[in-house]
Amino acid sequence: MVEVVTNYGMLEGEKLKTITDDSYYYSFKGVPYAAPPIGKLRFMEPQPLSPWQGVKKAIQHGPVCPQHDIFTGEKNLGSEDCLYLNVYTPDIEPTAPLPVMVFIHGGGLKSGSGNDDFFGPDFLVNHGVVLVTINYRLEVFGFLCLDTKEVPGNAGFKDQVAALKWVKQNISNFGGDHNNVTVFGESAGGLSTTLHVLSPLSKGLFQRAIVMSGSPFCDWAQSFEPRRRAFVLGKQLGLETDDPNELVEFLQSVPVEKLIDVNPCILSCEPGKTFIKMFHFTTVIEKNLGHAAFLPDEPENILKSGNINEVDVIIGYTSEELIIGLLDKDLPSKYRNSDEMLVPKRILYNATASKILQASDLIKKHYLKSKESTARTRELVRFWSQVVMIYPIQKLLTLLAETGKCKTFFYKFSCVTDRNVYGALGKEYGIQGASHLDDLLYIFQANCLNVPVNKESQSYKMITQFCSLFTNFAKYGHPTPSSWGSTTWPEYDTKSKAYLDIDEKLTVGNNLDEDVIRFWKRIYEFVGVPY
Repeated sequence: MVEVVTNYGMLEGEKLKTITDDSYYYSFKGVPYAAPPIGKLRFMEPQPLSPWQGVKKAIQHGPVCPQHDIFTGEKNLGSEDCLYLNVYTPDIEPTAPLPVMVFIHGGGLKSGSGNDDFFGPDFLVNHGVVLVTINYRLEVFGFLCLDTKEVPGNAGFKDQVAALKWVKQNISNFGGDHNNVTVFGESAGGLSTTLHVLSPLSKGLFQRAIVMSGSPFCDWAQSFEPRRRAFVLGKQLGLETDDPNELVEFLQSVPVEKLIDVNPCILSCEPGKTFIKMFHFTTVIEKNLGHAAFLPDEPENILKSGNINEVDVIIGYTSEELIIGLLDKDLPSKYRNSDEMLVPKRILYNATASKILQASDLIKKHYLKSKESTARTRELVRFWSQVVMIYPIQKLLTLLAETGKCKTFFYKFSCVTDRNVYGALGKEYGIQGASHLDDLLYIFQANCLNVPVNKESQSYKMITQFCSLFTNFAKYGHPTPSSWGSTTWPEYDTKSKAYLDIDEKLTVGNNLDEDVIRFWKRIYEFVGVPY
């Protein structure tokens, strides 16, 4: 056992061996970083943590936040007292402070945790960084919005800010450098990371950011009519009112299990049919909050204003993002039966009915040309990948580069080995590539998936390479410093549009997926919806 002092009290962690038996690291799990958001603090911004007496054991993870699993739909009540983080460090007393990497998990803002069942620290701590993983409130608990000063929304993002403040104040006690912090995340964690680059509340809390497969311009990332959703939820649960104070008091009294049940009435807030319907409570713009707002304006407006946090950024996506959609075996047939599902939510909310129908026809003609089932599924995966991830991420990349405020690097992750658990879903359809989530398995040991680690394998060489790129960035501000390897990863700018294709061999290219960008720009221009 090992003890560390924090600003709130003493922690007792443990010394563990990495899965590859290369080295040891110190683990501190279930570390509280904010007051439990229970009772009258439900839906509210996080409050400061109270100190404790004695020594707090930190050898087990804290509870997960209440949620539905995004893939299985299974309910996990967890606990509302869930604002905990985990710290893994290779050295508590290094000769020089170590770079810090803070990971924000994905799950559509409705499921997941920072626990080591999926995010084992073994690979990253072998590269000489301190790793922090966090929990934050999800779905209605983290993203209910009544458009009031008390419940403006984005509480889950403010949890993340509180965690970053904890890191700033305490990480030096774990051997970390509080002035060299890299925030990184995948999917909803990538969205979160981007928003910290934009948010005034996150200013000064980190120096670098890695955005993996996420963007504030993704359809699932945006909450339309959030106040209306809140009142629809209240009505479904038994209170019909137009008073936001009465509503929040009522919702604070509702048992957890009722709040995380599937809410069929909330679906009425969604236009038409869309497979994005599962995301009920997500990002909102906080109006009239001034300096207290996490997101004071539309992300596009913030980026165009240039009023962002000036940090170094890596952005990227996988080669076949939405292979993971094949986890839902019925999804291809749903698309066969509804052309409306092809249309992004922003268009459904803002375009005329006739334009929506015409856009649906243009999209169908562009992507879906086969009648044979297997070929059609391949086309759908290509469509999903491009509309759900590639175009929104490319838009973020362009707007960020145009600010001239951030040194930016762009990548595509194409590697395929036996660690591509989700990409393997595409094999029966003749699809080969890296799916959404596959890249995470090269920086984390996902204990729940039982993927073996063989140090002599090609997959382990890719683990070493991918971890090196990210930890080099955390250490030096560049993923391929002059002392590393034979390939230099060039910075991205709007002229060269350079990117690194991350595979067994690293390859530099230009103008990735330009055809995708042109097509979707044309669609949005056609329907008259700015995007």
